[in-house]
Amino acid sequence: MQKTYLNWSSGKDAALALYLIHQKKEYKVEKLVTTINSEVDRVSMHGLKRELLVQQAKRIGIPLQLIELNGTVSMEQYNSIMTEAVTQLKNEGFTHSVFGDIFLKDLKEYREAQLKKIGINPVFPLWKRNTKELILEFIAQGFKAITVCVNARVLDKSFCGREIDLEFIESLPSNVDPCGENGEFHTFVYDGPNFKEPVKFDLGEIIERIYTPSKTENDCFKDKPQSWDIAFWYCDLLPK
Repeated sequence: MQKTYLNWSSGKDAALALYLIHQKKEYKVEKLVTTINSEVDRVSMHGLKRELLVQQAKRIGIPLQLIELNGTVSMEQYNSIMTEAVTQLKNEGFTHSVFGDIFLKDLKEYREAQLKKIGINPVFPLWKRNTKELILEFIAQGFKAITVCVNARVLDKSFCGREIDLEFIESLPSNVDPCGENGEFHTFVYDGPNFKEPVKFDLGEIIERIYTPSKTENDCFKDKPQSWDIAFWYCDLLPK
C-alpha cells in the first residue's frame, strides 16, 4: 500500500474522500494535513477552533499535522511554506497526497503542478463525480456534519449552523451546488464511518464577517479574472 497523507479541511468532502480511499485498499492514509490561521487559531476558511480539529483527528484515529499560516499570507509565501512542509512529508516516505476536489479544474491543475515539483502523486477520489449523488451518498453512509460557514452572497444566515441532511439539500437555491463546491458553504464533520465516536460540541453564536481581499501579483490564477466574495456567515462551535 502506498504511504499517503490526506489534505484535511475538517469538512464533508475531505471526510468522504478519506472514506472512499479506504475502500480502494491501495493507499494507506497515515496523516491528516490541515492549514490553520495562526492569528485566530482556527482552520483556514472554515473558522473551526483548533481544539475541535484536534478532537476530530483523534476520533478518526489518524495523526494530524498542522501547517500554520498568518491571515494575510501572500501566494508566494503560501507556496514557500507548503513546499517546505510537503518536502518534509516526502522525506518521511509519503508518496501520495489525497484531495477532496470535485470539479474546480484550475485548482486541480495548480495542485498537480506544485506536487510534481516535489515528487508527490496527487489523488482525487471525488473528481468529476455528480455532486448531488455525492452528498446523498455522504448522508446515506451515516456521516454527520454541520455548516460552519456560508457565503452571504448566495445563502442567508438561516443556512449557517444547520445539519447536512436531506431537508438541507432540498432547501438549497437552484444556483447553489449541493456540495458547495463553488465555496457556497463549508462544513464540520463530527461523526460517520471514519469515526470511532462523535465529536461533542455546542452551537455558539452566528456572526457575519466581511473581508477586504488582497490580490497580489503572485496570485497563481492571475491570468484569469476573479470575482471576490467578501461577506460570510460563521457559526462558532464550542468544544464540550
